[in-house]
Amino acid sequence: MINKMNYRKKISKAFLCLLLSLIIFSGCGGPAQEDMPEAAVSSGTALTQTGNSASTTEQEQTETESPDSEPTLEWLPESLPVQTPEAVPTKEIRLVMVGDILLHTPLAESGKKPEGGYDFRAVFANLKEEIQAADLALVNQEVIIGGTELGVSGYPVFNAPYELGDALVDAGFNIILHATNHALDKGRRGVLNCLSFWQENYPDTAVLGIHASKESQQEIYVYEQQGIRIAVLNYTYGTNGIPLPEDMPYAVDLLDKDRVIEDLKRVQEFADFVVVCPHWGKEYVLEQTENQENWAEIFIENGADLILGTHPHVIEPVELITSENGNQALVYYSLGNFVNWTSGTGSGVSNRMVGGMAQVTIGLDENGDAVITEYGVLPVVCHLEKGFGGVTVYPLSEYTEELAARNEILKQDESFSLEYCQELVKSVFGEMAK
Repeated sequence: MINKMNYRKKISKAFLCLLLSLIIFSGCGGPAQEDMPEAAVSSGTALTQTGNSASTTEQEQTETESPDSEPTLEWLPESLPVQTPEAVPTKEIRLVMVGDILLHTPLAESGKKPEGGYDFRAVFANLKEEIQAADLALVNQEVIIGGTELGVSGYPVFNAPYELGDALVDAGFNIILHATNHALDKGRRGVLNCLSFWQENYPDTAVLGIHASKESQQEIYVYEQQGIRIAVLNYTYGTNGIPLPEDMPYAVDLLDKDRVIEDLKRVQEFADFVVVCPHWGKEYVLEQTENQENWAEIFIENGADLILGTHPHVIEPVELITSENGNQALVYYSLGNFVNWTSGTGSGVSNRMVGGMAQVTIGLDENGDAVITEYGVLPVVCHLEKGFGGVTVYPLSEYTEELAARNEILKQDESFSLEYCQELVKSVFGEMAK
């Protein structure tokens, strides 16, 4: 950050000479205060002693060097204008991302309004300020938003009403990631309905990972701010065994090695910074798999700068990795669930209630290259209560023992508690968690 520095104007040498003449004429060491110019005796007047400079006259030099002469003084009246140089704005982009939005049946019911329709704004209310403060806010929209005409449904074949999309935008998300294993849960129609919803209602929102045309799949999203261009790519490991529609082989972006490498090489031509958002890993495992590590190496070797992973439904470590060719990138292996109401029971279910919000600042280094200047993670907890608006997500730092005691997940895993969430975050994220 550039600190502002205040400078006072120096008075002219002519005014200085006038003061010296008055001193000599009066025959005393300094003028009486009542004889001084009005500006010079204003309250808070500053005095500074100056040394020699290249522009000092010969007479001034002699007077300064004489042991009998008074030091040269400059009066800096407070009434003179203060000049504050313009601060050069720091070029930086703040990015946040949250994990899976899983619309299980009880969660969908919590958003059902008594008068009809849905409203899911309560889910995001406690983190809305943090989301909206970011320049880029990404969310992994785990389930397809196909609308009520296709039937709102939960696990194992999900479909969300359009109001979920409304709530995402209201919360401040501007990049929606749809490349997940549930992208084809409602088939071709689900993908098309979802894309139509976004295009018709929020055309300025970036929707990645699913496509209605081959041409669309060839496009790579690039966000530009202050001359910094950030590309974002989104892929999934698969679609739960559901094949791509025969007439839409481009419907979902898959983790195909040749395709990924081609995209990464192509994007280097027009982007300064590359973010890859893979849907990968093994469900409910708190550590990355060898497969994730292998993919991370592929991403980084081919130019990825930041990797933001989802799918395991639990949090996994964050690492700064250097690939074999010397490239470096920051990897969030899994941000876990942002919101869910799993039907699972027993030990380990509590892990699914804890997620992370990645927080990354991208700026320029001394060479003018776009780099990560700061990063961290904000732990979050999914809170479940029955009734309209009863499901919401809290920052872990604001979650309380009282809230934890009311969380419905206790009926499915009695080990859940505030302390449990805190210990889980500490064991996975360590000291970087806020």
